[in-house]
Amino acid sequence: MPPEEHGTDTTPERVVVVGTSGHVDHGKSTLVRALTGTDPDRLAEEKARGLTIELGFAFRDLPSGRVASFVDVPGHEDFIRNALAGAGGIDAALLIVAADEGPMPQTLEHLAILDLVGVTHAIAVISKADLVEPDWLELVREEVAELLAGTRLAGSAVLPVSASSGAGIPELVDALDALLADVPAPRDVGRPRLSVDRVFTLAGFGTVVTGTLRDGSLRAGEALTVQPSGLTVRTRGVHSHGRAVETALPGTRTAVNLAGIDVDAIERGDVLIPPDSYQPTRLIDVAAEVLPEAVAAIEHDRQVAIFHGASEILGRVRLIDAEIIEPGGRGWLQLHLARPTVLAAGDRIVLRLPSPSRTIGGGVVLDPRPRRMWRRFDPVVAERFAALAEGSREERAWWMLREREPTRAQDMPPPDTGLEPDVRDAALTALAADGRAIALGTSSLWMTDAGLRTVQERARSLLAEYHARHPLRVGPPREELRERLDLSAEAFAALLAHAETEGWLTLDGGRPRLPEHNVRYSTEAAAARDALLTRFRAAPFAPPSTADARAAVGNEVLEALLTQGDLVAVTSDVLFDRAGFQTLHDWVIEHVETSGQVTVGDLRDKFDTSRKYALGLLEHLDRIHVTRRVGDARVLARESGA
Repeated sequence: MPPEEHGTDTTPERVVVVGTSGHVDHGKSTLVRALTGTDPDRLAEEKARGLTIELGFAFRDLPSGRVASFVDVPGHEDFIRNALAGAGGIDAALLIVAADEGPMPQTLEHLAILDLVGVTHAIAVISKADLVEPDWLELVREEVAELLAGTRLAGSAVLPVSASSGAGIPELVDALDALLADVPAPRDVGRPRLSVDRVFTLAGFGTVVTGTLRDGSLRAGEALTVQPSGLTVRTRGVHSHGRAVETALPGTRTAVNLAGIDVDAIERGDVLIPPDSYQPTRLIDVAAEVLPEAVAAIEHDRQVAIFHGASEILGRVRLIDAEIIEPGGRGWLQLHLARPTVLAAGDRIVLRLPSPSRTIGGGVVLDPRPRRMWRRFDPVVAERFAALAEGSREERAWWMLREREPTRAQDMPPPDTGLEPDVRDAALTALAADGRAIALGTSSLWMTDAGLRTVQERARSLLAEYHARHPLRVGPPREELRERLDLSAEAFAALLAHAETEGWLTLDGGRPRLPEHNVRYSTEAAAARDALLTRFRAAPFAPPSTADARAAVGNEVLEALLTQGDLVAVTSDVLFDRAGFQTLHDWVIEHVETSGQVTVGDLRDKFDTSRKYALGLLEHLDRIHVTRRVGDARVLARESGA
């Protein structure tokens, strides 16, 4: 196996990935060879042309025990895409400038890319120092230091070396070791992702992919998903910096031998992740910046090439609060990607013109999976972008909650929000203390104060409208109100519980109503109601049928009588008034307790009623678990433990 993938069975304690950067023929690969003893140019074409075309890899142990893992990138402008695939996974950089030429166009572009991807630790190396006079070398050193000013690499060391003679190499190794001591430890949040920058096969192994591992560890034998294809694979083996390991650590160059996938089914830019840990996306929110020296501005609806990790994807710009972002400017935008990919909040991207191929800017991902295409020139949307980019953790949590509410905290995943679970939960707690977020009742569902007010106003409006249309009804069926509010069953139940506690909604017989609403009969409806109830009371055990009652008072009044309990429907066609039903109910219980059972005939004869009424009553008592049928008789349901 190549040096990157083959070796012994231990894991380095601290590995830092260092990328080379600089103009073509300024000696990047030669310097890596001098530092590591490994030629990073692997391809026959590269060796024949003396030109780096693809990413190269090498590593060396440093005096401190740290390991510097080098990613050597092409310097020629024709292969800048390959260079960008390597730049997305580095922690530090060697910016290499040839002493005999000084800074050149790709020096400037590579430096801009380092700035855009957020590299803050670097050494500027003046290569081929043996080819120029000391005075010239000092001029180049000053020019390079001036070039770094105004970037994230301002103040970086500038060291002359000669890879051919070895002059300055020991000093560079010591300076690199000291620099890497200050590089923050890689983040480990238990959500590994490996952006694939190389795919190949090895005899006896099959498909192998490599990349820089981020945000978590990978273990041999575990199942992974390839995104965006969604294919499931298994890791046969894992190698890291020349060693076969059980576990590859975040921040390390990692090679993974995959089972269950053909080499042609995976490509550079694909991402390996544990199942369900990230969701692919085609729409992202970005805080963007345009390079001061960019050859073009970022315009609304412009097509750009988006570089992230090892991937290159075409996309279209949707500016939020401007028509154009001029060189040197900043702004908010959405990018609609031509194909899905995996990103997380806080990731950095580089933006290039597809033609002519030039780097024009980059940005930070604010939301990798926004819920919608945002309305342009909307002050609220601009406020949201500013909060996600520059606000506190509470501000970020509030806006992310607002877009998902009602929701559980765990349904605000860290890759989307940029907030780890403990930070997110603390932010929600702080928002609740300020009254800006509410946990609904005893449920684990959260809403913002603004979201709850909106739902409350909508619910009150719907109920008031219903009450006005149906003054004789208590309120709408629960499901009708739920559907009008467009809430899940869980969220609606939690909202009702919260509303009852707060007192702005009441459940009456299972139906929601406004507290101030009472069933109101018109004079004509009240007269019809009273006349019907008089008929029921005159013949409580042989009352009017449902059809007769409806004909006498109409649907609205009949429904009101049933809802309020003035009438009880025991079947679709048998009604009793409240008192008559209670008399029958109590007699059945007393008779069974005395005689052990009751029959339809017993009830019919006792109350001089018909079989229809007696049977309807007993079947109703069966349904509500007062009685249960045994043969042709009924006994009390409680005797069976019901």
